[in-house]
Amino acid sequence: MAMVQGQGARATREAVPPVSLVAIIGGGISGLAVAKQMAAYDPVVFEATPSVGGVWKHCVYRTTRLQTPRPDYEFSDYSWKNRDDPSFPTHTEIVDYLEGYADEFDLWRYISFGSKVVDIKFLGGAEAGFTELWSGTGKDPLRGKPMWEVGIITGDSNTVQYYKFEFVVMCTGKYGDVPRMPVFPPGKGPEVFKGTVMHSLDYCKLSEEETVELMRGKKVVVVGYKKSAIDLANECAQANQVKGGQPCTMLVRTLHWVVPSYSIWGLPFSMFYSTRLSQLFYERPNQGFFRSLLCRLMSPLRAGVSKFIESYLSWKLPLGKYGLTPDHPFVEDYASCQMAILPEGFFDMADRGLVRFQRASAGWCFSENGVVLDDGTKVEADLVFLATGFEGKDKLREVLPKPFRDLVVGKSSMMPLYRGTIHPLIPNMAFVGFVESVSNLHTSELRCRWLSGLLEGRFELPNVKAMMGHVAGEADAMRRTTRFYRRHCISTYSIHDSDGMCADLGSATLRKANWIAELFAPYNNKDYKEQ
Repeated sequence: MAMVQGQGARATREAVPPVSLVAIIGGGISGLAVAKQMAAYDPVVFEATPSVGGVWKHCVYRTTRLQTPRPDYEFSDYSWKNRDDPSFPTHTEIVDYLEGYADEFDLWRYISFGSKVVDIKFLGGAEAGFTELWSGTGKDPLRGKPMWEVGIITGDSNTVQYYKFEFVVMCTGKYGDVPRMPVFPPGKGPEVFKGTVMHSLDYCKLSEEETVELMRGKKVVVVGYKKSAIDLANECAQANQVKGGQPCTMLVRTLHWVVPSYSIWGLPFSMFYSTRLSQLFYERPNQGFFRSLLCRLMSPLRAGVSKFIESYLSWKLPLGKYGLTPDHPFVEDYASCQMAILPEGFFDMADRGLVRFQRASAGWCFSENGVVLDDGTKVEADLVFLATGFEGKDKLREVLPKPFRDLVVGKSSMMPLYRGTIHPLIPNMAFVGFVESVSNLHTSELRCRWLSGLLEGRFELPNVKAMMGHVAGEADAMRRTTRFYRRHCISTYSIHDSDGMCADLGSATLRKANWIAELFAPYNNKDYKEQ
């Protein structure tokens, strides 16, 4: 067995059999969770890098922290050693936690590090993906016949080696690898700018010393106003606190609500959206007439909760002072997983003039000396960071064969995944880690358990038409809840989502000790620990 560099006695997979049952592509949170659930099949985990952790290892800044409280971001059967620590874990703590999880369940032996997937071929025939039942039968996908061939390159080799599998689980994630780049008219893009343009993904690859040297004394513009942009502006401000330092300007196109902590007027944030009672009044996919009527009647209550949170944020943070108060309700950001947790002392930096905010709602472009807004406002810059996100779906399109690559995105711009896991028209393949919630770890872990149950034949799937209808219902529910519905987020109906998977598995849907806790206590990962 091979050894992971720097991992001591952690022995990893040395050889991959020419034919195996299950391939897992990606060694991040989802890949590890799938490997644990699929251990009975001796899965092969292909990880392109030399380490586990995914984005937490390769797409973070030195100051990046988790946006979820520590106890809410843990596997149901593996706790943080310091779970009572109220601070948000750093990215290094998260990687250590994931490595400990791999230690606990002996997952290293399944992982082939330095193995990059560059090609996937379908072996099931031209019509196999377009049957009335998923994968032909709607159950028992492992039937002794390889369905996919996965092409791998290792190390510095350009030679592609192919391996056959009956089932493939894609855990490549939505973030990292493929940056989302803005498009400009000719003569108005980065080519006319005399300074440096860098996407946040490239910034992540720099050392701490390199980042400080890059930004110190420079006029910096950060394009974006989500978590990665805010963290990047915060690091820029820290680097420029010395004499001769320059302020960092954030170019804000779309405003979103930001949150300083998980406490609102002294109440835990989970009380507002993570209890069964609180989620009772929000839209669910494919709900019936009476429940739709209830949601309509309860709309004033939903608005009141949102206003209650907005009042706290407007009091706690100087949003009005800097023109950063969104014109949409807080719940719309929560329902689309757009809410960002602020780094400690962020607005203190702004008050000291180290961070500035420039609205660019109408658009912007480059000039020789910086950027120009569509209203004519000019912002000088030596360095422009594009914190404009990632194209995770493009990673899938690059390796999936036709016609499946054209099915990755549906009409709603979301991946049409039944139970957030399988595409009704792509046989013997699953996608884990492409659905978001307040705790993406929990969202992925439960899906891995559901997927394991599918492979074990514990339940039968609906027909393809019914599954596509269910997927469309999820998109409709999000569309009615938030204007930012183009990302698959289950935050306002996460308990209902979990109920569906538990029901499929024949497990209890009510997981609390009594009806009072069932209604009023927040749900978390520990409620779904396997018995």
